[in-house]
Amino acid sequence: MNRKPWGRALISLSALVTAVGPYRADWNETHVYNPAWPPHAKFHNGQTMSLGLTLGATSLWQLWRRPTRAGLDAGAVLASLYWVTQISALAYPGAKAVDPPGEARFPQAKAAFPALAVTALGYLLERRRLARN
Repeated sequence: MNRKPWGRALISLSALVTAVGPYRADWNETHVYNPAWPPHAKFHNGQTMSLGLTLGATSLWQLWRRPTRAGLDAGAVLASLYWVTQISALAYPGAKAVDPPGEARFPQAKAAFPALAVTALGYLLERRRLARN
């Protein structure tokens, strides 16, 4: 393969944001150290952060272990799952993207939609590159 894997690099960027982003967003007084949160809510927050880390790491592993179509497909799906499930969480009864007194409707959209777009662009570029080689 003679062309640079820019598509794989874009998906890798999304995977890194998936792995690190939840810790940057939640390891603070609004989530992990929030005294108003009950222990079970903190448990699920930890579960979600760990899920992002493992999805991101597994995506990178799938993308780079062997440059195959199967690795690309798996890597792109894994890089997308965290963000798709974050968006879908708004559909659950009583779910809100922020706790009171927060007024924002869906601040997570600043990360979720760009991550999905970067992954999709990376996937299309890498599919084209693999088809040419």
